[in-house]
Amino acid sequence: MGSPNDRYVEDDLPVFRPMPWSLKEIRAAIPPEMFVRSLGKGLLYLLRDILLAAVAWSLALRIDPFFQQATIRAIITPVGAECLRWIAWGVYWWFQGLIFTGLWVIGHECGHGAFSDYKIVNDVLGFIIHSFLWTPYFSWKISHHRHHSNHASMERDEVYVPKTREDLGIPDRPNDEIDWDEIFGDTPIYTLFLLIRQQVLAFPAYLLYNVSGQKNYPKWTNHFDPNSILFTKEQRTAVILSNIGIAAMVWGVTYATSLFGAAQVTKFYGIPWLCVTHWFIMITYLHHTDPVLPHYRGKEWNFQRGAAATVDRNFLGWQGRFFLHDVAHFHVIHHFFPKMPFYHGPQATQHLKAFIGDHYVYSDIPVFKALWDNYNNCQFVENEGEHFDFLLGVVL
Repeated sequence: MGSPNDRYVEDDLPVFRPMPWSLKEIRAAIPPEMFVRSLGKGLLYLLRDILLAAVAWSLALRIDPFFQQATIRAIITPVGAECLRWIAWGVYWWFQGLIFTGLWVIGHECGHGAFSDYKIVNDVLGFIIHSFLWTPYFSWKISHHRHHSNHASMERDEVYVPKTREDLGIPDRPNDEIDWDEIFGDTPIYTLFLLIRQQVLAFPAYLLYNVSGQKNYPKWTNHFDPNSILFTKEQRTAVILSNIGIAAMVWGVTYATSLFGAAQVTKFYGIPWLCVTHWFIMITYLHHTDPVLPHYRGKEWNFQRGAAATVDRNFLGWQGRFFLHDVAHFHVIHHFFPKMPFYHGPQATQHLKAFIGDHYVYSDIPVFKALWDNYNNCQFVENEGEHFDFLLGVVL
């Protein structure tokens, strides 16, 4: 869409045509073997991630003893040894955070039923993995399914619902009459603070306070209340079970802290978990937030149009592909077919691209630049209109 300072010219707008095909037509373009789930292959990926986490943990146990040796400090100097020690911890946090995020992705696969053909296997493994990473498995699974079923619908989507002009109190005037710099002209430092706050707190805030969810939900909507509007009466038991999983983690972390100390628990587990929150929010935010992605109201929305309103990205190169199981590289196909295993994503995406053409969105903008640009540019959408995109809220 350009920058907020660009002059708005109606003739410069692209012609947007919503996707015309049915989901059945799109599915027929994907080879049937892409939908086959293998329990054995899923378990191998899970085992790989657990082993990687164990190896990283084992190496981290050696960081402090190694750099505190008198011989090392005599060779490097104490100050140099301390600098190298914290660099080593930074390397551990980076890779353990990615490994933990990959485990979270496996739990996400379980929640969609994409891990295996066996519901009990999916739910048991997903419950354990997500509870370990402070995600209420069944509660989030329920709302996440509804997000997939209604993505890009202004009235029914569950998360990343964009604010409207009215929500932000922005006057309804032609773009060339609005001082965008005055409205969105925060200093870069303050904007960076807000962005970091999003990356660290957005997921807990969504779970606890429905931040970025539907604004017409009651004020105290959250994922831990069995009576929340998010759940039906039949789902209350599952919500309680999710809460028990989180309570078990509260006990486990408290007990570990009493044994090893808060600093050790923070270094080995707490900071990698914060990295999971950062990566998860960054991945999902960039999947669903971009100036070129449409949103819909009313009858203009359907499932396949909503599924195409996502974007694939080259996320951290080989690290994103290996550690994060391609979750960022091939997300569009996941929105079309959530039960498709992640390891079929690359090949299935090629068939999807060939069929839907320009409706498939890919961005090769470096992801940290995209995060900064989209956070600054994707501010709101118009109050009215059937299909529209971000930034200046221009109705197409």
